[in-house]
Amino acid sequence: MPPLPQPTRPAQLPPVEPFVATRPADAMNSLFAARPPLPISTFVANLAEPALSVALLFLATTLQEQPVDRATMLLAMLVLLITFPGKERFHSRPLDVIVGVAGAWMATIAILGAIGFATRSFHFFEPEVLIWWVALTPISHVGAALLGASVMRLHAARTEARRPALVIGAGTLGLKIATMLERRSAYGHDFYGYLEDRAPERCPPEVRSRLLGRLEDLPRLIQRAGIRDIYVTLPLGQQPRIMRLMAQLQDSAASVYYVPDVFGVNIIQGRTHNMDGVPVVGLLESPFVGVNGLLKRASDIVLASLILLLIAPVLLLVAFGVKRSSPGPIIFKQRRHGLDGEEIIVYKFRSMTTMDNGATVHQATKHDPRITPFGAFIRRTSLDELPQFINVLQGRMSIVGPRPHAVAHNEQYRQLIKSYMVRHKVRPGITGWAQVNGLRGETDTIDKMARRIECDLEYLRNWSLALDLKIIARTAGMTWFDKRAY
Repeated sequence: MPPLPQPTRPAQLPPVEPFVATRPADAMNSLFAARPPLPISTFVANLAEPALSVALLFLATTLQEQPVDRATMLLAMLVLLITFPGKERFHSRPLDVIVGVAGAWMATIAILGAIGFATRSFHFFEPEVLIWWVALTPISHVGAALLGASVMRLHAARTEARRPALVIGAGTLGLKIATMLERRSAYGHDFYGYLEDRAPERCPPEVRSRLLGRLEDLPRLIQRAGIRDIYVTLPLGQQPRIMRLMAQLQDSAASVYYVPDVFGVNIIQGRTHNMDGVPVVGLLESPFVGVNGLLKRASDIVLASLILLLIAPVLLLVAFGVKRSSPGPIIFKQRRHGLDGEEIIVYKFRSMTTMDNGATVHQATKHDPRITPFGAFIRRTSLDELPQFINVLQGRMSIVGPRPHAVAHNEQYRQLIKSYMVRHKVRPGITGWAQVNGLRGETDTIDKMARRIECDLEYLRNWSLALDLKIIARTAGMTWFDKRAY
């Protein structure tokens, strides 16, 4: 009997290529390129605050027996543009919710007030409507956030909503993840314990009581405890173990999360990027990129211009005092390192009889004989720093940022203090987070300089325009009362 003919594939249908088996690189890029789905709580929060703001505007208008006219509709559209998307506050503490809502609503009202003043449109609205709306809206935002948090906690309390979690790796990073899970217990996370192949005595003391076994026990524990989340905290150097572990986990329905061990690095503005399908994780990045950079530079220009106009008489008086105090120039031009470590010239009113600016620079000390009597006064009150507002307008400096050190000091301390040069990822500042936290003046020990650098790095991690304004306000208050300046 002749063999049966082999079936042929229709010409119009190309052969199906097994994507995962033959193109692992594309699969990996697709995995990292995909954004995680938006959590329901975030989606609700994005809509809740803008919707409440508009709804209360209409409600206040109706209750005051006013028509919802074109002006009201335009105001509602402006409110939506300014407040959308709303911030997710369901996981915040009540006090943080109140402070956050108050700050956001005051900023919104300030923007709307500026628009109303510029367009002379206040007369389109009844004052009673605006008063009730401005007063009730933040209260509704706080109420919505607290209600959302209560709903999430009630949902998480249901047995079927709990998510028992295992942490693979009982090291310092594993301890951080376990602590995070225990803090989030009210929202459904249950930390079950650790799995670790090392002997218990090689693990931190805090984790030993929660050790459940070795990695080989994982399948048994997943079934016995109904584990739903697994956090892998093994170091990248243990890649073969991680691959074997992932092969084991393919046979379970648990969600698996890999936590890279980056806590040994001073992460500055850590972000993930997708560059043409290639996943990139930023570890040391300037906070002043994109819109943040524009916001920072615009605030510097506006504030520096206003301050220079206000202090012009003071500048003239100080210049006269410097000229009369001792021979020499009024302005001392210092060589400093600025943005990206490039050398810049920084202006100060001269306060000494000498102008050290070479390879060796001696920091000013208490009762330093080089400091003139008038120089001591302007140093103590920070008046010697005022010409640096000109540096701000030039783009060499910022009003707030890490204080610039002498070039000679940079070369010395970069070899002694870890992450010292990271502070040069931004423009240096006239004042900074270190200065308002008691680290102003002489740094005569390595420990003092290290503490100053840690404050600078903390500023880079947590920068916001509100933090800049806070530092400026605290600097103004310290100017006359700080005894560490000389």
